[in-house]
Amino acid sequence: ARASPPLAALSQVLRLERSRRTAVVFPLQKLERYLAPGTDTARFRLFQPGLAALQRAEALFRSDRGHPIDYVSSAVRMDHAPPPALPEVCFIGRSNVGKSSLIRALFSLAPEVEIRVSKTPGHTKKMNFFKVGKYFTLVDMPGYGYRAPQDFVEMVEAYLQERHNLKRTFLLVDGVVGLQKTDHIAVEMLEEFGIPYVMVLTKIDRASRGLLLKNVLEIQEFVKENTQGCFPQLFLVSSVEFSGVHLLRCFVAHVTGNLPTLEAH
Repeated sequence: ARASPPLAALSQVLRLERSRRTAVVFPLQKLERYLAPGTDTARFRLFQPGLAALQRAEALFRSDRGHPIDYVSSAVRMDHAPPPALPEVCFIGRSNVGKSSLIRALFSLAPEVEIRVSKTPGHTKKMNFFKVGKYFTLVDMPGYGYRAPQDFVEMVEAYLQERHNLKRTFLLVDGVVGLQKTDHIAVEMLEEFGIPYVMVLTKIDRASRGLLLKNVLEIQEFVKENTQGCFPQLFLVSSVEFSGVHLLRCFVAHVTGNLPTLEAH
């Protein structure tokens, strides 16, 4: 099994000096300093777990003999999907948004889990199901937009409408380019079906601070004006530098009902 990368574990992050530590765990808060005075920052801090909750979430994403994390199966149609026994989250996004890399980062403490990261965009043609012990299932959905599979819409729509154990959909948006036309279509679909979702900005290590701030503020405004089902706080991640990965693990644990409520507040 390959070794987990630096900063994959909280213990490594806690050794960093304070401002660097905050930047890794709460990348959105790092941006707060650069906002114009008087900007409303409430939506930057809606989900702000303490250390105990972050550690509890990390334990869920760390495999051991009593707590296996396994790739379960792939499905091209809903009748091929594993039975909906556990709470479930799914990750969707445009092809090449960095979805496989993010899922690999989330599972970096379970190095035996194989997540294929493709060089060619649009490579994931199936729904891939990963079972996290007896706690929850994470589903990697095919990318949409460029080279999306023909049956993508049918597959994803059917999944979103029929999967009653789905607790939250994570819509990945490229942090460098912001919301694209195809992302708006995904948002409309989620809104139409009344699916609770959250937006995750990927590749934040590739965006300048100014560009990232501009995209964050524009997307926050869009969420506020145009959505009902979207969690108002954005999640920022870099699969390269591990920024935001610990917080995202914690949010997954929270929405699947695997954090004691007090800690999750």
